[in-house]
Amino acid sequence: MKRARPRFRMRPRGTLAVIAALLVASALVRLGDGAGRAMARTDTTAGEAPAPGETPADLQRLLDDMMAREARLAEDEAALADRRAALALVDAETARKLDELAAAEESLRRTVAIAETAAEDDIARLTRVYETMKPKEAAALFEQMDARFAAGFLARMRPEAAAGIMAGLSPGAAHTISVVLAGRNAARE
Repeated sequence: MKRARPRFRMRPRGTLAVIAALLVASALVRLGDGAGRAMARTDTTAGEAPAPGETPADLQRLLDDMMAREARLAEDEAALADRRAALALVDAETARKLDELAAAEESLRRTVAIAETAAEDDIARLTRVYETMKPKEAAALFEQMDARFAAGFLARMRPEAAAGIMAGLSPGAAHTISVVLAGRNAARE
């Protein structure tokens, strides 16, 4: 036996269609009413509609404020451009001065090297002069010198020449110069 399937009958949906149509009509009326009011509304101080080509006072003030701000911004941009140009000039001048300073420093370094070499040459020449002098005559000169200065020359001399000069010095001067020489040697070790 076959079971019969229950059949669903289509009920008339007319009621639902009517309700939906009423809701759509209500929405259209509300939209149309709001649009009509929006078009009819005017915003003027005297209550009159603005003349063609004329803007309402609030919009005119806003436009004036925006134009003033734009003018201030243009002035600020011009000032910034001037500052950038001035900074570029200062940067270029600073770079040029640094290059000049570097060149002067190099020149000074060469001059100092020449002066040090010349001073060293002069001291070496003077040391040779003292070495070739008779020890008694050189000792008389060394007696008058500052002990550190005399010790500097004696340290550069050949040991035989330095010994001859030290033998010609007074015991006090020889002692002082010996202490300076020993102090230099101790500082090196």
